[in-house]
Amino acid sequence: MAAELDVDAMIQRFGERAAAVRQRNLPPVGGDERTAFIQQAQVDFQDFAMLADATAAVEDGFLVLRVDLRPPEARDE
Repeated sequence: MAAELDVDAMIQRFGERAAAVRQRNLPPVGGDERTAFIQQAQVDFQDFAMLADATAAVEDGFLVLRVDLRPPEARDE
């Protein structure tokens, strides 16, 4: 399985999903349903965007995703 897994392509797909969430049209709902839809879109975007920023590797048969959650000014880059 690991030999077939293209982790770079996977990371790219998460970036595309994050962009799709940002462009998602709001369905014709109101009230609590509208609020729930907006909240879910925010969570979806956050999750997809974090994974899109990850660095990935297959180590000893494990897919390892590293996400740097430090603020930009605290990073070693």
